[in-house]
Amino acid sequence: MDIIYIISPLIIGWSLDKCLGDPTWLPHPIVGFGKMISWGEKLFNRGLHKKRKGGILAILFITATFLICRFLFDLFVLEGLIIYLTASSIAIFYCLAGTTLAREVRWVFEATDRSVEEGRKQVSRIVGRDTSDLSAQEVRTAALETLAENLSDGVIAPLFWYLLLGVEGMFAYKMVNTLDSMIGYRNERYGQFGYVAAHIDDIANYIPARLTAFLMVLVSGKWRLVGFVRRYGKEHTSPNSGYPESALAGILDCRFGGPHNYFGERVWKPFIGNHERALTTQDMLTSIRINRQVEILMIGIILMLRIFLPLPI
Repeated sequence: MDIIYIISPLIIGWSLDKCLGDPTWLPHPIVGFGKMISWGEKLFNRGLHKKRKGGILAILFITATFLICRFLFDLFVLEGLIIYLTASSIAIFYCLAGTTLAREVRWVFEATDRSVEEGRKQVSRIVGRDTSDLSAQEVRTAALETLAENLSDGVIAPLFWYLLLGVEGMFAYKMVNTLDSMIGYRNERYGQFGYVAAHIDDIANYIPARLTAFLMVLVSGKWRLVGFVRRYGKEHTSPNSGYPESALAGILDCRFGGPHNYFGERVWKPFIGNHERALTTQDMLTSIRINRQVEILMIGIILMLRIFLPLPI
């Protein structure tokens, strides 16, 4: 495929995310993914063979997303360059979630500076845990942990799958990620039904999570953190989330992890780092700066690979 079909929509879509984020007034396809998953879960998460039914549902949704996108974008190519560039740029814009999360994290810190209650309410918008009894430190920690994890699954992973499989790979990954975020929990309701979806997400994020951590260390200039990430990344309850979180904890010289409440259940996450200190607004600004630099570096890597080492889509 001509290089302009690969590079141009990437630059335009990423630029749109930087400028607009995720406007609340704009219909979002991921919302549609969520409604599909919710429908399937209510219909099939009952009776016997929940693991099998959940696995079939997850594989069906992911495969259908990829094939439908492939069909549509093949049609857009036939319609001409302008149609294809417009459609693919918008698709990439929808698949990236870097700007909105950074904005939300900034608002969490600003709200917490005003009052702990405001901070709890604000951070509840971006985390899945119970925030009603969090301290100011825990609110800020939750926000930065989410920011690090989102850099991987909200930016680097979609870009990684775009590099390998194009826009349809990017959308299929977003379906994987949405499935995990909705049914990939280890609790009574989702433990069996979401088992396969959770493991597919683990596989899809295995390389992107470690790549994210490496790029974070690279832009920070603190090469000694490679050992830190290798040590603490595998301590996380998730096989992937610990790597970007440990990279950020090392960069900030702070400690993440500890006990959290999910759906009424107490979950203990191993500590990442050993320097327990108060997090500040400067830590938030540093974290957002690292995220932006990593995004730019990843875009640059994709551009260079596509220009000097073309890969078929």
